[in-house]
Amino acid sequence: MIEAFLLPADQIPATDQRLMLALLQTHFEGAHWPQFQADLGDKDWVILLKLAGVLKGFTTFGFYPAQREGETVRIVYSGDTITDPSMWSNPALAKAWTKAMQILHGARPEKLYWLLISSGYRTYRFLSIFAKEFYPHYLHPTPPPVQNFIDQLAQEKFQGNYDPRLGIVRLPQPQVLTPNLRLVPTENSDRHVGFFLQKNPGHIQGDELVCLAEVSTENLTKAGLRIWHSSYAVNILS
Repeated sequence: MIEAFLLPADQIPATDQRLMLALLQTHFEGAHWPQFQADLGDKDWVILLKLAGVLKGFTTFGFYPAQREGETVRIVYSGDTITDPSMWSNPALAKAWTKAMQILHGARPEKLYWLLISSGYRTYRFLSIFAKEFYPHYLHPTPPPVQNFIDQLAQEKFQGNYDPRLGIVRLPQPQVLTPNLRLVPTENSDRHVGFFLQKNPGHIQGDELVCLAEVSTENLTKAGLRIWHSSYAVNILS
């Protein structure tokens, strides 16, 4: 059985950190220790997935307040997120992530938004499985107030590395997916995937598309609600 562990980013044992980097390097070219440490140091929490004590996946994320039109909201910003290929059809990471949101956000009155940057179509495609409404979206332009909020968050987080004209982040040391993961099957006709490729033509070089979705039961798809209401347990370590 896959076990999930939620712990502060600054309390990950060194052995787990090395295993996290090794897993990351199976998916991304140019993933090195200093870069990994810098990303980890910028995050607040980590979810580790283990099977019989063996690391099978992880995600790092920041969790912080922000202002939107004079209102205080909360932001969950996803960082490095990787699972072993044997886990690709397993919903454990999605279940653990949603349980972590329930634990950390709890009964807070503030709205919770998911800030996600994506250099791979699989990551972007998950938004449509999880959320009814997210941006950018192929069906309609991003409403100006939402785009202004995306620009605000991205400029605060990435500063000059964010291009507001394109909605793209170009990091100084981008993580580029390995060739087998960045290529899109020619038979793929999914409109979300097609839109992502159009919106982020530099994804092969590691360009990141900035995306936003509200995390709320009202905005969850049927699949998202099943994940949200699952009885999956997360072990909290501190």
